[in-house]
Amino acid sequence: MTLTSDRLAPMANAIRALSMDAVQAANSGHPGMPMGMADVATVLFAKFLKFDPAAPKWADRDRFVLSAGHGSMLIYSLLHLTGYESPTMDDIRNFRQLGSVCAGHPENFLIPGVECTGGPLGQGLAMAVGMAMAERQLNATFGGDLVDHNTWVIAGDGCLMEGINHEAIGLAGTLKLGKLKVLWDDNKITIDGDTSLSTSEDIPARYRASGWDVFECDGHDFADIERALAEAAASDKPTLVACRTVIGKGAPNKQGGHDVHGAPLGAAEIEAAREYLGWTSAPFEIPAEIMADWRSLGAAGAKARAEWEARLAAAPDAAEFNRRMAGELPDVEPIRKTLAEWVEGDATVATRKASENWLNVLAPAIPEMVGGSADLTGSNNTKAKCQAPFTAEDYAGRYVYYGIREFGMAAAMNGMALHGGVIPYGGTFLIFSDYCRNAIRMSALQRARTIYVLTHDSIGLGEDGPTHQPVEHVMSMRLIPNLNVFRPADVIETAECWNLALEAAGTPSVLALTRQNLPQLRKSGDMLSARGAYVLRHAEVDRKVILIATGSEVELACKVRDTLEEQGIGADVVSMPCVELFEAQDEAYKHEILPHDPSILRVSIEAGTTMGWERYTAASRNGGLNIGLDRFGASAPAKDLFARFGFTVEAIVPKILDKLSA
Repeated sequence: MTLTSDRLAPMANAIRALSMDAVQAANSGHPGMPMGMADVATVLFAKFLKFDPAAPKWADRDRFVLSAGHGSMLIYSLLHLTGYESPTMDDIRNFRQLGSVCAGHPENFLIPGVECTGGPLGQGLAMAVGMAMAERQLNATFGGDLVDHNTWVIAGDGCLMEGINHEAIGLAGTLKLGKLKVLWDDNKITIDGDTSLSTSEDIPARYRASGWDVFECDGHDFADIERALAEAAASDKPTLVACRTVIGKGAPNKQGGHDVHGAPLGAAEIEAAREYLGWTSAPFEIPAEIMADWRSLGAAGAKARAEWEARLAAAPDAAEFNRRMAGELPDVEPIRKTLAEWVEGDATVATRKASENWLNVLAPAIPEMVGGSADLTGSNNTKAKCQAPFTAEDYAGRYVYYGIREFGMAAAMNGMALHGGVIPYGGTFLIFSDYCRNAIRMSALQRARTIYVLTHDSIGLGEDGPTHQPVEHVMSMRLIPNLNVFRPADVIETAECWNLALEAAGTPSVLALTRQNLPQLRKSGDMLSARGAYVLRHAEVDRKVILIATGSEVELACKVRDTLEEQGIGADVVSMPCVELFEAQDEAYKHEILPHDPSILRVSIEAGTTMGWERYTAASRNGGLNIGLDRFGASAPAKDLFARFGFTVEAIVPKILDKLSA
């Protein structure tokens, strides 16, 4: 069935009606963008998007990303109208209300048809770059019969202004991601008013300069929209379609102005809009003939999916494809064997180097791992020997040179993880986690299996000085819910933390790794890091102290313990590579590691801010003791810095003795 303009117009008006009614009922939301982009979205879904509402996780579906997530009623309307199981009309009636899957911004873990959580402007588009990268990598691996789909994005002026946009489009242009299509809601309005208040750049020129194709259309002329989207679909470059639209289209007295951006239209304007659009149905009611046209769109997708499933069934590598798309790890017996051999060794290496060595074990065994670095490959040690570069000339490569684009890298990694079929990891210095913090937060919110390799984790990096020496960053990362922050103490903990990060399918991970060499402390092959904290060294005389340390300071804690033991003061050393995993343990285990005994002094030792360690030390003898760094570092060799800031046996033991005698 061919849907002509006279059929498409009422379909688009159904989006407008649902959007303005839902926002009005909630007395909160953004009606302007859904109403303005209704025509473009209708053409996209009716004539270009490959999807099947009956199978929202179909591996070869087109990905649709609403980067301008404040206009969430657009995607909720589209999913409901096309026949997805969720959201229901009741969900839409309860837009932005507690318990409704129709949250203020679309959340991927609430509705299967939502590919990623949009809202922080620019990140949806940047995640779409990662989705397009994953599509090309899987296409190169499994062939076009199994993987051949587009990633379509609706983005607003805010998405294109944010700094991450520059990083994302530069990466996409360099990689020539021709399956990426961005539809720009060019309505020339932001919250403050006309875009001329804040920008004068030539956006199409910027995109063309970055290696993109750019097309334009009247966003309210169905034939012109179809023409532009057809040109975009045919392009072999990443493509921007500038859709000239009127924000709030259909609200006769408010359309085109910034007041319609983020507030309900009001009862009077909605009544006027119904008359203007010729929409006579009651709120949250869609005429049967219009609903039938929308529901008919799924039929083409169902046919395409059936044909794809037949190809998959006949493919010799179907099992491997299905395994990767399901996010299941392959058999890891070779990995276990190698770790057992490492336990018998005596390696003294930086944990960043231990990470590289372990990657050379993991990457050959887990072919879906795709690594990268933000221009710090040689410092982050993130490239395995078996990984070829992922480039426009070789999409089968498994290592991405992201350039100096930390934020763009992190968001792209989220997109790759959400696409499925690949497990992304990427590196930078821990200090630069500030540049990509919101994308790391979005990893956690979206339950994406992304792995951040953040090296140079303390003053131990040395001479680069306080601009590069993280102080508050490890503890700051620990503030993010659903994020495992690993700070391993040696080569064995590093390998264990990598394994735990890979196994955590719904939780992203940070690996905070050292520049300086650390001795191997562990001789046990048990997966001790899995519980977040464990007793590495037990007291040999009457226990009076528990030393809790992470990373490079675990070695120091062991030396402090030995000195105390020589003085007849028993001390446990607790290595705590992951606070989050320790907090997830049952109370019995926690009490075993940190017993509730007010006669015991608990001491935390970490080369970073002391804030936060009180949770483990404050209830112990004399309020406990926190050894850390609550100031910026300095430029000097690492050994001199640790001595200067009190991370020595000679500095710590007297403090412990003072606390014990107080």
